[in-house]
Amino acid sequence: MAALTQDAIRSLAGFKGHHAPVVTLYLDVDGRRYVRPKDYEVQLESLIRQAGEMTNGHAPAVHDLHKIEAYVKSGFDRSRTRGLAVFSCLAHDFWEVLELPVPVRNQLVVNATPHVRQLESVLDEYERFGVLLADKQRARMFVFELGQLVERTEVFDQLPRHEDDRGDWDKDHVRDHSAEAAHHHLKHAAQMAFEVYQNKAFDHLIIGAPEEIANELERDLHSYLRDRIRARLTIPVTASDSQIREAALEVESQIERAKEAALVSRLRDAVGGRRGGVAGLVDTLTALVERRVDTLVVSDGFEAPGWRCPSCSHVCVRGPKCPVCETPMTQVDDVVEEAVEEALAQSCRVAICVGNADLDVLGRIGALLRF
Repeated sequence: MAALTQDAIRSLAGFKGHHAPVVTLYLDVDGRRYVRPKDYEVQLESLIRQAGEMTNGHAPAVHDLHKIEAYVKSGFDRSRTRGLAVFSCLAHDFWEVLELPVPVRNQLVVNATPHVRQLESVLDEYERFGVLLADKQRARMFVFELGQLVERTEVFDQLPRHEDDRGDWDKDHVRDHSAEAAHHHLKHAAQMAFEVYQNKAFDHLIIGAPEEIANELERDLHSYLRDRIRARLTIPVTASDSQIREAALEVESQIERAKEAALVSRLRDAVGGRRGGVAGLVDTLTALVERRVDTLVVSDGFEAPGWRCPSCSHVCVRGPKCPVCETPMTQVDDVVEEAVEEALAQSCRVAICVGNADLDVLGRIGALLRF
């Protein structure tokens, strides 16, 4: 079973099923929605029935669909899996399964290449992030990857107790001694956080600490960590793992939407200034064919029919003859997915934006250009 990485997505996108289709299945198996296996198996059977009708009994696709169905129904570890991504082309001994800790949108596609856009969206949405919670005695450090807890570390430095001092220490001495111990603890917490970062580097850091110590805690952090602080959480250090995860995921979602908004704003300005950007399906595909794209920006769920040349990989919205090499082109159900795959093959960055109205106005697809 492969791990979800950018290299894994590019490898999938580069596979071509010569004279045999590739079947891609995305299946939501989240136990919060589908309590029993039968619940998501009904969804699977519906997808396979629809795909079988579209393939008109094409033997390779039928065999792939049977193997996918058998795999899903044979069982898998549901304790850590909320989404399945399966890619099959038995004619070329091609079989890849990704058991994802996040849900996906139910989808089954039969095409000449693997359908990877949902994977790109998942990887873009769920970056690795750390959460540091602290009070004056306790600190806990968490690292989440694809929404799943992958690291947990804790330190505890008990504050001094003076009930047996018999009055030998005055109150100011006690207060100063406690403050010194708290300062030492925050430095200890900052060191722990940096050690976790060295072991499992993360993209963003979220801080949760009482207001009276939060600023000092941030000052004690290594500069690498301070540069990654994105938000503060109002959640106690004693919160459960699930509470921390849900609060952190909400912050991470806000960070992702803000990042997407900034990217679309750059695209809008570039298109408006007629320099460095294009928008709309036709112009974006043209820029991609000309290998001028730096970042492809696509609205989540955007699909459109089109054409692709089997000889030179030209993609466009009109056929049937390739305007570059004059080879008869193949009609495709979703030329947007073809564009995503071509962008990955060219080592472009691909950004899938969720619910961005400004991008919808631009035509739901666009590109920032290299030149």
